[in-house]
Amino acid sequence: MPELPEVETVANGVHERVHGARIDAVTIGPHKEPLKSTPAHIEETLTGARIERVRRVGKTIVMDVAQRNCKPAQMTVHLGMTGRLLVSKRDVPMPPHTHVTLHLHDGRDVRFVDPRRFGRVGIVDDGTAYEGPGKEPLTVSLDDFVALFKGRKTPIKSALLNQSLLHGVGNIYADESLFRAGIRPKRHAGRLTRAELTKLHAALKTVLKHAIQLGGSSVSDYVDADGVRGFFQLEHRVYSRTGEPCKDCGVPIEKIVLGGRSTHFCKNCQK
Repeated sequence: MPELPEVETVANGVHERVHGARIDAVTIGPHKEPLKSTPAHIEETLTGARIERVRRVGKTIVMDVAQRNCKPAQMTVHLGMTGRLLVSKRDVPMPPHTHVTLHLHDGRDVRFVDPRRFGRVGIVDDGTAYEGPGKEPLTVSLDDFVALFKGRKTPIKSALLNQSLLHGVGNIYADESLFRAGIRPKRHAGRLTRAELTKLHAALKTVLKHAIQLGGSSVSDYVDADGVRGFFQLEHRVYSRTGEPCKDCGVPIEKIVLGGRSTHFCKNCQK
């Protein structure tokens, strides 16, 4: 499932291509699963609206629009496991499993495509700004980061994946950040020292920013707004490298299941 860097890459790419554009019409497919709002509500909100900004909040893409009556609203997109948000010329053949299409005034489309239909598209137009459930990993202060884990008995890997604490961090970047911080994923979050959490705070931000620079990790279906795969998977130190030698010490990377999630680490480099 796309994590923070992948969602950030898609949101930034879509924003660069369509901000300021007007939505002339909306086409919605027959399947109900991807829709968090009714088709009528989506069409009424977006038709004639101007796209002001496309951004990421946690793992959600948020499209800020100004409606015809100038009232602000937002379209939210969660990519799920196989979702794509693509900007295409209208004469490009429509991909199978396209569930929502925004027809722009300049002859282009914004298309939400999702073969497995685990993604979601919805509307927020109640005057509130969409906010994620937890702290933003790229901007959370060290003090706030340390406070998130105080007294928690859960493994630090599970705490990093708790979206009510930090929204946007997923399996790949939790494993990669813990490796770079030298912390084993089964350590109790509440027992980590401030020095260890300081290393993890820095490692998490470094990993996420570097992954964004490389367009995210394409380990399954993820592509950016142009349908291009990311490259951060080439930088993985532990994730999905079970049995391969650690790039720092040569000891084979191990894999365990923690909280139902595959977890990769080096028993020599992480303590």
